[in-house]
Amino acid sequence: MAKRIAMFNHKGGVSKTTTTFHLAWMLAEKGKRVVMVDADPQCNLTGIIVGQDQFESFYKNSNNQNIKDNLTPAFKAQPRIIKPVECFEVKGVEGLFLLPGHIGLAEYEITLGIAQELSGSVYTLQNIPGSFSYLLEKTTEKYNADYLIIDMNPSLGSINQNLLMTSDYFIIPTSPDYFSLMALESLVSILPKWYRWSQKAGEMETLTKEAAYPFPQVHPKLLGIVVQRYTKYRNSPAKNFQKWIDNIYDTIQAQFIPTLQKIEMAFPSQIYQSINNENPYSLTEISDFATLIAISQREKTPVFALTSKQLKDAKQTGIVNDTQQERIANFRQIFSTFAERVIKLTSDESSN
Repeated sequence: MAKRIAMFNHKGGVSKTTTTFHLAWMLAEKGKRVVMVDADPQCNLTGIIVGQDQFESFYKNSNNQNIKDNLTPAFKAQPRIIKPVECFEVKGVEGLFLLPGHIGLAEYEITLGIAQELSGSVYTLQNIPGSFSYLLEKTTEKYNADYLIIDMNPSLGSINQNLLMTSDYFIIPTSPDYFSLMALESLVSILPKWYRWSQKAGEMETLTKEAAYPFPQVHPKLLGIVVQRYTKYRNSPAKNFQKWIDNIYDTIQAQFIPTLQKIEMAFPSQIYQSINNENPYSLTEISDFATLIAISQREKTPVFALTSKQLKDAKQTGIVNDTQQERIANFRQIFSTFAERVIKLTSDESSN
């Protein structure tokens, strides 16, 4: 069964989409079969994979194969079963697939919220809370996936609540600034509320035994945080960024992890320390990609997989090319370590 990872932070601008794309690609390079899910109505992940120049035509010719349209049987109470999505096969690496997003997914936010608040008391709504999980499960089975990584929108809405609490694991991308720190502090109170809701939903027969799409009884665990989007000075974060990075780690250790451990949404501390002894709850730190990100998006390729030819086509030649090659090699090592840590934490041995 595929291991489901939610990429979640209700603060925007922390590179959730970029992190999803890069981590998924690296996992595929390491021999894993991976399905990326674009659950953000902005559809940025879909745009990266398909290409902005083909984005409109993709939806016109995709036979309604996307997260929103494939959920229609549940949300419109249609007499047909939800079918797995025909995913988009990503070029450039074997075993990587995209479950496309749709701008209209936001239309389901209110209906899902009502269904979840009523907790299955209304018969006509009982199939909705479990429909997201059912669709993702059937799609990963279709592609025999090892991992499913969900790119989520920056909100605390019902869709994010549902997707996070029906995942096996979650990662919190963050950036070194005051607002990221505020977002982490707010999650200290929000995640326990979501946990209590999911436990209640998982105990209701109308949502589990009687529903066409049973609400799963899952206990998501934090894999760690990712600190990114900072500039470096002499191979370390610049002073102003380092201050916020330190504050984030302090908040994680003093408030965030103890709260999650009380509700079993985090591993014991020694497991995190076995992955990263220096900063136990950090999966990795990623400095700003700078000009490489524009090339990456144009080529539909992660920064660490850019080739010399692609750099030259972008007029990155001479000394500039050499410098960029060094940066690419460094990012490759960072994401390789990141992926290995994810694999280790999601192994059966770590989970137990």
